[in-house]
Amino acid sequence: MEFKTQHASLLAQPQPFDFLSTALALFRFQAQHNLIYKNYLQNLHVNPEEVQALEQIPFLPIEFFKEQEVVTGTFSPETVFYSSGTTLQARSRHLVSSLELYHRVSERIFESFYGPLQDYVVLALLPSYLEQGGSSLVAMVDHFIKRSGQEEEGFYLRNHAQLLQALRQARARGKKVLLMGVSYALLDLAEELKGQEDFAGVTVMETGGMKGRRREMIREELHAQLTKGFNVPSIHSEYGMTELLSQGYSKGEGIFWPGYTMRILLRDLNDPFDMSNSTRSSGGINVVDLANVDSCAFIETKDIGRLHPDGSFEVLGRFDNSDIRGCNLLLS
Repeated sequence: MEFKTQHASLLAQPQPFDFLSTALALFRFQAQHNLIYKNYLQNLHVNPEEVQALEQIPFLPIEFFKEQEVVTGTFSPETVFYSSGTTLQARSRHLVSSLELYHRVSERIFESFYGPLQDYVVLALLPSYLEQGGSSLVAMVDHFIKRSGQEEEGFYLRNHAQLLQALRQARARGKKVLLMGVSYALLDLAEELKGQEDFAGVTVMETGGMKGRRREMIREELHAQLTKGFNVPSIHSEYGMTELLSQGYSKGEGIFWPGYTMRILLRDLNDPFDMSNSTRSSGGINVVDLANVDSCAFIETKDIGRLHPDGSFEVLGRFDNSDIRGCNLLLS
């Protein structure tokens, strides 16, 4: 569709764009061409033409991605991303018509926080994602590895010795090192190292999730163990999920910044349609993701968070045991 092509071009341009007008245009387009979202809005008796603010947009509950094909328009997907889960769980599906926009947006978001990928060697400990297949995180990291032009292997399952050898080689060549890993895999490596390996200058980034491999723990406990094991001052984090094509990043202390294609809104914990109180201390996290042109750009997540006046946010917990990245918290 011509609109989708123009929208993708807008997100790819280097100069800033007006987020509100772009989001409203995408909302009205998806309200017409996304059958699942269109029916959802009709059941809520929402007239898309009367919506003039992000807070007035109904956000689609994330569970729809487990039950329906949430697509805008008709297309043959280049890929389908699946959430992690067991064979007994329904896995979310995100159909993507082209990987180009996902790669372009995720690369630009990362580089806006961390600088050019060509300066890095990217090492990834993502065993469960690799084994299950269909992971958006693996697709993103694979693109990062290719864009870095690195000599070293990028993905590692449980072969820690080879990973450490690659890390030492990269540092000897004067390259920055980004170590990305699912939380339980990073903990396994940290416990093996016991702070005895020199990780000075290495960016250690956890992508969330114990995936049933280890007990869940709050962020402070997780990061304390990781900083001690890797002997680094802080642990970075990525916030993303199967149902989103954009990411947020934290450089420490659990404070996330959304990518340029994202906005975070908070809804009332008891009324999912109430986003009017911008000063509430906590609420359910709703995400506007302008990169979700093929699916739905307005997602009601199962995360609970805190939003700061500067646009940064924290993830405080979740309503249930949702499959998410970038969060390792349980409500107490």
